[in-house]
Amino acid sequence: MAPRKQLTRLKAPYLKRILLEPSRVADWEKYPWSLPIFRGREFELEFTTPITIIVGENGTGKSTLLEAIGALAGYDEAGGGKGYMPVDHSTAIDKSGAALAGTLRGHWLPKVTAGWFFRAESFYSVARYLDQAALDAGEAPPDFLSWSHGEGFIRFFEERCRRQGIYILDEPESALSPTRQIELLKLLRRMDQSGTAQVIMATHSPLLMACPGARLFRISRFGLDPTDFGDTDHFRMMRNFCNDPDGFLAEALYEDEA
Repeated sequence: MAPRKQLTRLKAPYLKRILLEPSRVADWEKYPWSLPIFRGREFELEFTTPITIIVGENGTGKSTLLEAIGALAGYDEAGGGKGYMPVDHSTAIDKSGAALAGTLRGHWLPKVTAGWFFRAESFYSVARYLDQAALDAGEAPPDFLSWSHGEGFIRFFEERCRRQGIYILDEPESALSPTRQIELLKLLRRMDQSGTAQVIMATHSPLLMACPGARLFRISRFGLDPTDFGDTDHFRMMRNFCNDPDGFLAEALYEDEA
């Protein structure tokens, strides 16, 4: 297969920042604008490095924010590549990511939107979509689902994340063992060093949070702020567990019985 033509000689990141336009918000009490990250009716996120990682507890809006960024770049909310419609969600109740995108403005230099929007929960549907699209074109299907879940993820990342573009990864660690997460870290490092890929990732994995060169943000009840790996709740919890598993579990599992 011939290499694809380079879209620009400028280095990543291509999406420089996103900001909320308050005049576009119809109801501040409605999700997702009721989230703490929009407190004060202001929001701005600047991308200064090729890899940006967003961490936070469940329900803080990480996936919704990534959905909105994907929509700004022209991706379907279920994930996939440009122009893909792997899931029929015409009757979906929750369309908060697309709604949020309508109130955000993105600043690009240049506007490179080729790439991929990866969502762990829709990987099966996207993989089946890729197989069928290849068969319809008379080509061999990639067949990512013939491997174990984690191996399929890694094969997918290695094949799809080598091209110039923007890659939005929502909890890519969900099917990966610690060893496979290290493989993904190696791929992220290569993407960072290439200068041709921008990665925006949400994760709960302390291993992925430690990605060298990445800029880390934490979503909390106070908003969205830059943070260091060692200051994340995820790292502190794992450190405490590894230092004293018995003591950690005794406190965590039985604190309500005291």
